[in-house]
Amino acid sequence: MHDLNGRADTVAEVVGRYRRHLGQAAADIAEKTRQPVESTGEGAWITDSAGRRYLDCGGYGVFLLGHSHPDVVGALQRQLGTRALSTRSMLSAELALAAERLAGIAPPGLDYVYFGTSGAEAVETALKLGRATGHRRVICAKGGFHGKTLGALSITDRLIYQRPFKPLLPDVSTVPFGDAAALAGELAADSRRACVVLEPVQGEGGIRIPPPGYLREVRDACDRHGAMLVLDEVQTGIGRLGAWWGCSIEDVVPDVLLAGKGLGGGCMPVSAVIATDRAFAPINRNARVHSSTFGGSPLAAVAVTTTLDVIERDDLVARSERLGDRLLAEFTEIAAVAPQLIREVRGRGLLLGIECARVELAGALLGGLSDAGVIATATLGSDIVVRISPPAILSDAEFAFLCAGFRSAVRELVAGTDVRSGPHSEN
Repeated sequence: MHDLNGRADTVAEVVGRYRRHLGQAAADIAEKTRQPVESTGEGAWITDSAGRRYLDCGGYGVFLLGHSHPDVVGALQRQLGTRALSTRSMLSAELALAAERLAGIAPPGLDYVYFGTSGAEAVETALKLGRATGHRRVICAKGGFHGKTLGALSITDRLIYQRPFKPLLPDVSTVPFGDAAALAGELAADSRRACVVLEPVQGEGGIRIPPPGYLREVRDACDRHGAMLVLDEVQTGIGRLGAWWGCSIEDVVPDVLLAGKGLGGGCMPVSAVIATDRAFAPINRNARVHSSTFGGSPLAAVAVTTTLDVIERDDLVARSERLGDRLLAEFTEIAAVAPQLIREVRGRGLLLGIECARVELAGALLGGLSDAGVIATATLGSDIVVRISPPAILSDAEFAFLCAGFRSAVRELVAGTDVRSGPHSEN
Protein backbone atom coordinates (compact mmCIF):
# COMPACT_ATOMS: atom_id res chain seq x y z
CA MET A 1 0.00 0.00 0.00
CA HIS A 2 1.28 3.45 -0.90
CA ASP A 3 1.31 6.06 1.87
CA LEU A 4 1.35 9.59 0.44
CA ASN A 5 1.69 11.27 3.84
CA GLY A 6 5.08 12.89 4.00
CA ARG A 7 5.97 11.57 0.56
CA ALA A 8 8.12 13.85 -1.58
CA ASP A 9 8.26 12.45 -5.09
CA THR A 10 10.43 14.40 -7.47
CA VAL A 11 8.87 16.31 -10.35
CA ALA A 12 10.51 13.88 -12.77
CA GLU A 13 8.92 10.89 -11.01
CA VAL A 14 5.47 12.46 -11.13
CA VAL A 15 5.85 13.47 -14.79
CA GLY A 16 6.96 9.92 -15.57
CA ARG A 17 3.76 8.51 -14.07
CA TYR A 18 1.74 11.07 -16.01
CA ARG A 19 3.45 10.01 -19.23
CA ARG A 20 2.90 6.30 -18.59
CA HIS A 21 -0.66 6.41 -17.27
CA LEU A 22 -2.35 9.82 -17.57
CA GLY A 23 -1.38 10.82 -21.08
CA GLN A 24 1.67 11.94 -22.98
CA ALA A 25 0.18 15.34 -23.89
CA ALA A 26 -0.37 16.19 -20.22
CA ALA A 27 3.21 15.21 -19.43
CA ASP A 28 4.54 17.28 -22.35
CA ILE A 29 2.68 20.37 -21.14
CA ALA A 30 3.96 19.88 -17.59
CA GLU A 31 7.54 19.66 -18.78
CA LYS A 32 7.24 22.59 -21.19
CA THR A 33 5.73 24.91 -18.58
CA ARG A 34 7.92 23.59 -15.73
CA GLN A 35 4.96 22.72 -13.52
CA PRO A 36 5.85 21.94 -9.91
CA VAL A 37 4.05 19.32 -7.82
CA GLU A 38 1.26 20.56 -5.55
CA SER A 39 1.75 19.63 -1.94
CA THR A 40 -0.50 21.52 0.48
CA GLY A 41 -3.17 24.20 0.28
CA GLU A 42 -4.35 26.53 3.02
CA GLY A 43 -6.28 29.75 2.68
CA ALA A 44 -5.16 31.67 -0.40
CA TRP A 45 -1.90 29.72 -0.69
CA ILE A 46 -0.59 26.56 -2.34
CA THR A 47 2.78 25.06 -1.43
CA ASP A 48 4.68 22.86 -3.87
CA SER A 49 6.76 19.79 -3.06
CA ALA A 50 9.92 21.92 -2.93
CA GLY A 51 8.39 24.14 -0.23
CA ARG A 52 7.70 27.19 -2.41
CA ARG A 53 4.45 29.06 -1.74
CA TYR A 54 2.13 30.51 -4.40
CA LEU A 55 -0.83 32.84 -4.05
CA ASP A 56 -3.59 30.89 -5.80
CA CYS A 57 -5.62 33.09 -8.12
CA GLY A 58 -6.33 30.25 -10.53
CA GLY A 59 -8.34 27.10 -9.97
CA TYR A 60 -10.93 28.02 -12.65
CA GLY A 61 -13.06 29.84 -10.07
CA VAL A 62 -13.33 26.96 -7.60
CA PHE A 63 -11.62 28.52 -4.59
CA LEU A 64 -13.78 31.48 -3.56
CA LEU A 65 -13.18 30.41 0.07
CA GLY A 66 -9.56 29.53 -0.58
CA HIS A 67 -8.15 26.11 0.22
CA SER A 68 -9.11 23.90 3.16
CA HIS A 69 -11.48 26.39 4.75
CA PRO A 70 -11.68 25.22 8.38
CA ASP A 71 -15.47 25.37 8.58
CA VAL A 72 -15.94 23.29 5.43
CA VAL A 73 -13.19 20.84 6.35
CA GLY A 74 -14.65 20.44 9.85
CA ALA A 75 -18.13 19.75 8.50
CA LEU A 76 -16.74 17.20 6.05
CA GLN A 77 -14.72 15.46 8.75
CA ARG A 78 -17.79 15.14 10.96
CA GLN A 79 -19.87 13.82 8.09
CA LEU A 80 -17.14 11.42 6.99
CA GLY A 81 -17.23 9.92 10.47
CA THR A 82 -20.90 9.03 10.14
CA ARG A 83 -21.83 8.45 6.49
CA ALA A 84 -19.89 9.60 3.44
CA LEU A 85 -22.09 8.26 0.64
CA SER A 86 -25.76 7.48 0.44
CA THR A 87 -27.47 4.13 -0.20
CA ARG A 88 -29.96 6.06 -2.40
CA SER A 89 -32.62 3.82 -0.81
CA MET A 90 -33.52 6.12 2.09
CA LEU A 91 -34.09 9.81 2.64
CA SER A 92 -31.08 12.09 3.11
CA ALA A 93 -31.53 14.92 5.60
CA GLU A 94 -28.25 16.45 4.39
CA LEU A 95 -29.46 16.52 0.79
CA ALA A 96 -32.81 18.06 1.70
CA LEU A 97 -31.16 20.81 3.76
CA ALA A 98 -28.63 21.63 1.03
CA ALA A 99 -31.42 21.94 -1.54
CA GLU A 100 -33.43 24.19 0.76
CA ARG A 101 -30.43 26.44 1.42
CA LEU A 102 -29.50 26.70 -2.26
CA ALA A 103 -33.07 27.46 -3.34
CA GLY A 104 -33.17 30.07 -0.59
CA ILE A 105 -30.37 32.13 -2.15
CA ALA A 106 -31.50 31.57 -5.75
CA PRO A 107 -33.67 34.12 -7.61
CA PRO A 108 -37.38 33.87 -6.73
CA GLY A 109 -39.30 31.02 -8.31
CA LEU A 110 -36.30 28.71 -8.66
CA ASP A 111 -37.42 26.23 -6.03
CA TYR A 112 -36.28 22.83 -7.30
CA VAL A 113 -32.71 21.54 -7.14
CA TYR A 114 -30.87 18.67 -8.78
CA PHE A 115 -27.32 18.02 -7.58
CA GLY A 116 -24.50 16.65 -9.73
CA THR A 117 -20.75 16.45 -9.42
CA SER A 118 -19.51 18.62 -12.31
CA GLY A 119 -20.51 21.67 -14.29
CA ALA A 120 -20.82 19.63 -17.47
CA GLU A 121 -23.22 17.27 -15.71
CA ALA A 122 -25.37 20.26 -14.76
CA VAL A 123 -25.38 21.43 -18.38
CA GLU A 124 -26.39 17.97 -19.59
CA THR A 125 -29.25 17.97 -17.09
CA ALA A 126 -30.46 21.35 -18.33
CA LEU A 127 -30.36 20.23 -21.96
CA LYS A 128 -32.39 17.14 -21.07
CA LEU A 129 -34.95 19.25 -19.19
CA GLY A 130 -35.21 21.44 -22.27
CA ARG A 131 -35.89 18.48 -24.55
CA ALA A 132 -38.33 16.87 -22.14
CA THR A 133 -40.38 20.07 -21.98
CA GLY A 134 -40.59 20.48 -25.74
CA HIS A 135 -37.65 22.81 -26.36
CA ARG A 136 -36.02 20.69 -29.02
CA ARG A 137 -33.51 23.12 -30.51
CA VAL A 138 -30.73 24.94 -28.69
CA ILE A 139 -29.35 28.46 -29.12
CA CYS A 140 -26.00 29.35 -27.57
CA ALA A 141 -23.46 32.16 -27.89
CA LYS A 142 -20.26 32.56 -29.82
CA GLY A 143 -17.37 32.17 -27.39
CA GLY A 144 -19.51 30.24 -24.92
CA PHE A 145 -18.05 27.37 -22.91
CA HIS A 146 -20.28 24.84 -21.15
CA GLY A 147 -18.17 21.70 -20.81
CA LYS A 148 -16.77 18.81 -22.81
CA THR A 149 -19.28 16.00 -22.41
CA LEU A 150 -21.13 15.35 -25.66
CA GLY A 151 -24.17 17.55 -25.07
CA ALA A 152 -22.24 20.32 -23.35
CA LEU A 153 -19.58 20.19 -26.06
CA SER A 154 -22.27 20.71 -28.70
CA ILE A 155 -22.87 24.21 -27.29
CA THR A 156 -19.22 24.96 -26.46
CA ASP A 157 -17.94 27.27 -29.19
CA ARG A 158 -14.42 25.95 -29.74
CA LEU A 159 -13.73 23.91 -32.83
CA ILE A 160 -10.48 22.47 -31.50
CA TYR A 161 -12.49 20.66 -28.79
CA GLN A 162 -15.42 19.72 -31.01
CA ARG A 163 -13.71 18.43 -34.15
CA PRO A 164 -12.63 14.94 -32.94
CA PHE A 165 -16.14 14.11 -31.71
CA LYS A 166 -18.41 15.24 -34.51
CA PRO A 167 -21.25 14.82 -35.28
CA LEU A 168 -22.55 16.44 -32.11
CA LEU A 169 -26.14 17.27 -31.12
CA PRO A 170 -28.31 18.48 -34.01
CA ASP A 171 -30.36 21.69 -34.10
CA VAL A 172 -27.81 23.90 -32.35
CA SER A 173 -27.48 27.54 -33.44
CA THR A 174 -24.86 30.08 -32.35
CA VAL A 175 -25.42 33.84 -32.12
CA PRO A 176 -23.01 36.64 -31.13
CA PHE A 177 -22.63 37.08 -27.38
CA GLY A 178 -24.01 40.36 -26.09
CA ASP A 179 -26.29 40.88 -29.12
CA ALA A 180 -29.86 40.46 -27.91
CA ALA A 181 -31.28 41.49 -31.28
CA ALA A 182 -29.42 38.64 -33.00
CA LEU A 183 -30.82 36.20 -30.46
CA ALA A 184 -34.34 37.52 -30.94
CA GLY A 185 -33.90 37.16 -34.71
CA GLU A 186 -32.79 33.55 -34.34
CA LEU A 187 -35.79 32.80 -32.12
CA ALA A 188 -38.15 34.36 -34.65
CA ALA A 189 -36.62 32.52 -37.61
CA ASP A 190 -37.79 29.07 -36.44
CA SER A 191 -41.19 28.32 -34.98
CA ARG A 192 -39.89 25.42 -32.90
CA ARG A 193 -39.43 26.25 -29.22
CA ALA A 194 -35.82 26.73 -28.20
CA CYS A 195 -33.62 26.23 -25.18
CA VAL A 196 -31.31 29.26 -24.87
CA VAL A 197 -28.08 28.63 -22.94
CA LEU A 198 -25.87 31.59 -22.01
CA GLU A 199 -23.34 32.79 -19.43
CA PRO A 200 -23.91 36.19 -17.75
CA VAL A 201 -20.17 36.75 -18.17
CA GLN A 202 -18.23 34.43 -20.45
CA GLY A 203 -15.44 32.81 -18.43
CA GLU A 204 -13.51 30.50 -20.74
CA GLY A 205 -14.46 32.74 -23.67
CA GLY A 206 -12.08 35.37 -22.33
CA ILE A 207 -13.94 37.10 -19.46
CA ARG A 208 -16.39 38.74 -21.87
CA ILE A 209 -18.89 41.12 -20.28
CA PRO A 210 -22.08 41.89 -22.24
CA PRO A 211 -23.51 45.41 -22.51
CA PRO A 212 -25.87 46.62 -19.76
CA GLY A 213 -29.42 45.39 -20.22
CA TYR A 214 -28.42 42.40 -22.34
CA LEU A 215 -29.80 39.71 -20.02
CA ARG A 216 -33.07 41.62 -19.56
CA GLU A 217 -33.52 41.83 -23.34
CA VAL A 218 -32.68 38.12 -23.64
CA ARG A 219 -35.28 37.26 -20.99
CA ASP A 220 -37.91 39.33 -22.78
CA ALA A 221 -37.11 37.70 -26.15
CA CYS A 222 -37.37 34.23 -24.61
CA ASP A 223 -40.75 35.13 -23.10
CA ARG A 224 -42.08 36.39 -26.45
CA HIS A 225 -41.06 33.22 -28.27
CA GLY A 226 -41.77 30.62 -25.58
CA ALA A 227 -38.09 29.73 -25.14
CA MET A 228 -36.53 28.24 -22.03
CA LEU A 229 -33.70 30.38 -20.66
CA VAL A 230 -30.80 28.49 -19.05
CA LEU A 231 -28.10 30.62 -17.44
CA ASP A 232 -24.83 28.80 -16.89
CA GLU A 233 -23.38 30.30 -13.71
CA VAL A 234 -21.09 27.38 -12.93
CA GLN A 235 -18.17 29.82 -12.89
CA THR A 236 -19.90 33.15 -12.22
CA GLY A 237 -22.34 32.18 -9.47
CA ILE A 238 -22.08 31.86 -5.68
CA GLY A 239 -20.65 35.35 -5.22
CA ARG A 240 -17.80 35.33 -7.74
CA LEU A 241 -19.08 38.45 -9.57
CA GLY A 242 -19.83 40.46 -6.44
CA ALA A 243 -23.45 39.28 -6.40
CA TRP A 244 -24.90 35.90 -5.52
CA TRP A 245 -25.65 35.44 -9.23
CA GLY A 246 -24.66 37.32 -12.33
CA CYS A 247 -28.30 37.36 -13.46
CA SER A 248 -29.30 39.11 -10.22
CA ILE A 249 -27.26 42.16 -11.24
CA GLU A 250 -29.96 42.83 -13.85
CA ASP A 251 -32.78 41.34 -11.76
CA VAL A 252 -33.30 38.57 -14.33
CA VAL A 253 -34.77 35.20 -13.36
CA PRO A 254 -33.98 32.32 -15.76
CA ASP A 255 -36.00 29.14 -16.06
CA VAL A 256 -32.92 27.11 -15.13
CA LEU A 257 -29.83 28.28 -13.25
CA LEU A 258 -26.61 26.25 -13.13
CA ALA A 259 -24.11 26.36 -10.26
CA GLY A 260 -20.83 24.60 -9.53
CA LYS A 261 -17.11 25.23 -8.96
CA GLY A 262 -17.22 27.36 -5.79
CA LEU A 263 -20.38 25.60 -4.57
CA GLY A 264 -18.34 22.94 -2.75
CA GLY A 265 -16.24 25.44 -0.81
CA GLY A 266 -13.03 24.42 -2.55
CA CYS A 267 -13.21 21.00 -0.86
CA MET A 268 -15.79 18.91 -2.76
CA PRO A 269 -16.76 18.59 -6.43
CA VAL A 270 -20.45 19.48 -6.62
CA SER A 271 -22.79 21.16 -9.10
CA ALA A 272 -26.45 22.01 -9.10
CA VAL A 273 -29.37 22.70 -11.42
CA ILE A 274 -31.90 25.10 -9.88
CA ALA A 275 -35.18 25.32 -11.77
CA THR A 276 -38.73 26.57 -11.83
CA ASP A 277 -41.63 24.21 -11.33
CA ARG A 278 -42.36 24.22 -15.09
CA ALA A 279 -38.77 23.50 -16.13
CA PHE A 280 -38.38 20.80 -13.46
CA ALA A 281 -41.65 19.10 -14.37
CA PRO A 282 -40.08 15.98 -15.99
CA ILE A 283 -38.21 15.11 -12.78
CA ASN A 284 -41.21 16.05 -10.63
CA ARG A 285 -43.25 13.51 -12.59
CA ASN A 286 -40.63 10.75 -12.48
CA ALA A 287 -37.66 10.98 -10.12
CA ARG A 288 -35.86 8.20 -12.02
CA VAL A 289 -35.93 9.88 -15.41
CA HIS A 290 -32.61 11.53 -14.57
CA SER A 291 -30.39 10.47 -11.69
CA SER A 292 -26.81 10.20 -10.44
CA THR A 293 -25.28 7.69 -8.05
CA PHE A 294 -22.97 10.24 -6.41
CA GLY A 295 -24.90 13.47 -7.02
CA GLY A 296 -25.94 15.07 -3.75
CA SER A 297 -23.96 12.68 -1.57
CA PRO A 298 -23.96 13.47 2.16
CA LEU A 299 -20.40 14.83 1.84
CA ALA A 300 -21.33 17.06 -1.08
CA ALA A 301 -24.48 18.23 0.65
CA VAL A 302 -22.78 19.33 3.85
CA ALA A 303 -20.10 21.07 1.77
CA VAL A 304 -22.82 23.09 0.01
CA THR A 305 -24.67 24.01 3.21
CA THR A 306 -21.50 25.00 5.04
CA THR A 307 -20.17 26.97 2.08
CA LEU A 308 -23.36 29.02 1.85
CA ASP A 309 -23.27 29.57 5.63
CA VAL A 310 -19.69 30.85 5.49
CA ILE A 311 -20.37 33.16 2.54
CA GLU A 312 -23.36 34.69 4.34
CA ARG A 313 -21.69 34.92 7.77
CA ASP A 314 -18.53 36.54 6.43
CA ASP A 315 -20.37 38.74 3.89
CA LEU A 316 -18.15 37.42 1.11
CA VAL A 317 -20.47 38.46 -1.72
CA ALA A 318 -20.04 42.14 -0.84
CA ARG A 319 -16.35 41.54 -0.18
CA SER A 320 -15.97 40.05 -3.67
CA GLU A 321 -17.45 43.22 -5.13
CA ARG A 322 -15.16 45.52 -3.11
CA LEU A 323 -12.01 43.51 -3.76
CA GLY A 324 -12.88 43.15 -7.42
CA ASP A 325 -13.34 46.89 -7.90
CA ARG A 326 -9.98 47.57 -6.26
CA LEU A 327 -8.23 44.84 -8.21
CA LEU A 328 -9.58 45.99 -11.57
CA ALA A 329 -8.43 49.55 -10.88
CA GLU A 330 -4.94 48.44 -9.75
CA PHE A 331 -4.41 46.01 -12.65
CA THR A 332 -5.64 48.55 -15.20
CA GLU A 333 -3.15 51.10 -13.91
CA ILE A 334 -0.29 48.59 -13.91
CA ALA A 335 -1.09 47.35 -17.43
CA ALA A 336 -1.22 50.91 -18.79
CA VAL A 337 2.59 50.95 -19.05
CA ALA A 338 2.43 48.30 -21.80
CA PRO A 339 -0.47 49.20 -24.14
CA GLN A 340 1.31 47.54 -27.07
CA LEU A 341 1.44 44.24 -25.17
CA ILE A 342 -1.74 44.27 -23.06
CA ARG A 343 -4.88 45.35 -24.88
CA GLU A 344 -7.26 45.43 -21.95
CA VAL A 345 -7.92 44.43 -18.37
CA ARG A 346 -11.59 43.71 -17.77
CA GLY A 347 -13.69 41.94 -15.23
CA ARG A 348 -16.48 41.92 -12.72
CA GLY A 349 -16.06 41.03 -9.08
CA LEU A 350 -13.27 38.51 -8.58
CA LEU A 351 -13.17 37.35 -12.19
CA LEU A 352 -10.64 39.33 -14.23
CA GLY A 353 -9.28 38.85 -17.72
CA ILE A 354 -6.04 40.30 -19.08
CA GLU A 355 -6.13 40.34 -22.86
CA CYS A 356 -2.70 40.27 -24.47
CA ALA A 357 -1.81 41.31 -28.01
CA ARG A 358 -0.47 37.87 -28.98
CA VAL A 359 -0.66 34.28 -27.81
CA GLU A 360 3.01 34.11 -26.82
CA LEU A 361 2.58 37.20 -24.63
CA ALA A 362 -0.22 35.50 -22.69
CA GLY A 363 2.07 32.52 -22.11
CA ALA A 364 4.86 34.80 -20.97
CA LEU A 365 2.54 36.67 -18.62
CA LEU A 366 1.42 33.40 -17.03
CA GLY A 367 5.08 32.44 -16.62
CA GLY A 368 5.97 35.83 -15.15
CA LEU A 369 3.15 35.60 -12.62
CA SER A 370 4.31 32.13 -11.61
CA ASP A 371 7.87 33.41 -11.21
CA ALA A 372 6.46 36.08 -8.90
CA GLY A 373 4.61 33.46 -6.84
CA VAL A 374 1.11 33.96 -8.28
CA ILE A 375 -0.97 31.20 -9.90
CA ALA A 376 -3.22 32.36 -12.75
CA THR A 377 -4.87 30.38 -15.53
CA ALA A 378 -5.40 30.64 -19.25
CA THR A 379 -8.94 30.69 -20.59
CA LEU A 380 -9.89 27.57 -22.52
CA GLY A 381 -11.71 29.47 -25.24
CA SER A 382 -9.28 32.34 -25.85
CA ASP A 383 -5.54 31.79 -26.09
CA ILE A 384 -4.70 35.47 -25.58
CA VAL A 385 -6.52 36.01 -22.26
CA VAL A 386 -5.04 35.34 -18.83
CA ARG A 387 -7.59 34.85 -16.05
CA ILE A 388 -7.26 36.04 -12.46
CA SER A 389 -9.85 34.55 -10.07
CA PRO A 390 -8.65 35.12 -6.49
CA PRO A 391 -10.46 34.01 -3.35
CA ALA A 392 -12.71 36.42 -1.48
CA ILE A 393 -10.71 35.88 1.72
CA LEU A 394 -7.63 37.83 0.53
CA SER A 395 -6.04 39.89 3.28
CA ASP A 396 -4.63 43.36 2.58
CA ALA A 397 -1.13 41.89 2.54
CA GLU A 398 -2.16 39.16 0.08
CA PHE A 399 -3.90 41.75 -2.11
CA ALA A 400 -0.69 43.78 -2.18
CA PHE A 401 1.32 40.63 -3.00
CA LEU A 402 -0.96 39.92 -5.97
CA CYS A 403 -0.61 43.45 -7.33
CA ALA A 404 3.16 43.34 -6.87
CA GLY A 405 3.28 40.01 -8.69
CA PHE A 406 1.34 41.41 -11.63
CA ARG A 407 3.57 44.49 -11.73
CA SER A 408 6.65 42.25 -11.80
CA ALA A 409 5.19 40.09 -14.58
CA VAL A 410 4.34 43.15 -16.69
CA ARG A 411 7.84 44.56 -16.24
CA GLU A 412 9.25 41.22 -17.36
CA LEU A 413 6.96 41.31 -20.37
CA VAL A 414 8.08 44.82 -21.29
CA ALA A 415 11.72 43.88 -20.91
CA GLY A 416 11.12 41.08 -23.41
CA THR A 417 12.63 38.42 -21.17
CA ASP A 418 11.39 34.84 -20.88
CA VAL A 419 8.81 35.20 -23.65
CA ARG A 420 7.57 31.65 -24.10
CA SER A 421 5.82 30.48 -27.23
CA GLY A 422 2.21 29.43 -26.80
CA PRO A 423 -0.21 27.50 -28.99
CA HIS A 424 -1.76 29.24 -31.96
CA SER A 425 -5.38 30.20 -31.55
CA GLU A 426 -7.81 27.86 -33.29
CA ASN A 427 -11.55 28.27 -33.19
